Amino acid sequence: MNKINFNNPPAGRNAIPYIAEAIKNNHISGDGAFTRLCSEWLENLTGTKKCLLTTSCTHALEMGALLCDIKPGDEVIMPSYTFVSTANAFTLRGAKIVFVDIRPDTMNIDESLIEAAVTGHTKAIVPVHYAGVSCEMDKIKEVAKRHRLFVIEDAAQGIMSTYHGKPLGAIGDLGCFSFHETKNFSMGEGGALLINDEKYICDAEIFREKGTDRGRFFRGQVDKYTWQNHGSSYLPSELNAAYLWAQLEMAAEITADRMKSYNQYYQGLIALKDAGLISLPIVPEGCKHNAHMFYIKLKDIEVRTKLIDYLKQHQILSVFHYVPLHSAPAGQKFGRFNGEDKYTTRESERLLRLPLYYGLTADEVDFIVGLIVKFFKA
Repeated sequence: MNKINFNNPPAGRNAIPYIAEAIKNNHISGDGAFTRLCSEWLENLTGTKKCLLTTSCTHALEMGALLCDIKPGDEVIMPSYTFVSTANAFTLRGAKIVFVDIRPDTMNIDESLIEAAVTGHTKAIVPVHYAGVSCEMDKIKEVAKRHRLFVIEDAAQGIMSTYHGKPLGAIGDLGCFSFHETKNFSMGEGGALLINDEKYICDAEIFREKGTDRGRFFRGQVDKYTWQNHGSSYLPSELNAAYLWAQLEMAAEITADRMKSYNQYYQGLIALKDAGLISLPIVPEGCKHNAHMFYIKLKDIEVRTKLIDYLKQHQILSVFHYVPLHSAPAGQKFGRFNGEDKYTTRESERLLRLPLYYGLTADEVDFIVGLIVKFFKA
């Protein structure tokens, strides 16, 4: 068996022709035909009022912090088990991060612990939908409503996933997608901001266009555009959008292909689960996931390290995921952990991600499963 990468970035069949078309149209700087196609597709998928493509999910989160007027002294609640961008978007605005423990079943923020972390300085809750499996959004929204807090969904891994029929990213006040090369659909580097309340649309467009009302100018709503507010260059190029559109056209096919690999992994490894040697992903009732990743949990970090090395010896690249942010130097500087770290560190040290991408073959999945079985027999 040849080397199996952890990830192979997805590419649509029409990627090259669409990129060539964008170049031929003499409009490659962004907000052209392919950007509009992607944005409208995402709006139809999620039912949000407005979708704005961004240069990354990081920048979508930063725009969310701007729209919620996060300021020095504010506090933002989120899990420690997440990527640094989730926190950076708010620390850049001067906020203090309040980390809350996760649930061991889904690796998502424990919704039952959020309210105890709320103070008079709390401004927002940022649930992170790990592995495309939804957080308990009804409970989170109840807490947010009771304390008048914003809910900004970090749905970087959540496109095509739902919570009781509601698309992830379209449940809170704002939602953020990622189109990084490791995600289900990719534009290399890229993301999207989902806006669920029309009152944020005008400001979002201004923030995205370097603080100007350039978007209104191109729509003929003003005769010239000027500097209106804070902003940055959050607009991706048409070349990126053209590459993404080629995948969105075949979104159902890509998702089905990933789901097939996910289910094959699950069935192949269930005997090890039943024997108590590993844990497999749990998807709560009412949650529909997108097969963003397949992970297993080992007994501890030592067993995980041995399995990673064993798979690497057979040219299989597997990876662990986040080092909890509250344990990092910046996490200690810009945040605090509220309550007990009962599961965050322990579960993060057990988790191992297996290769999963569009185009992974059934034979490759069987080979990986077989190696894991042999590892435990040995």
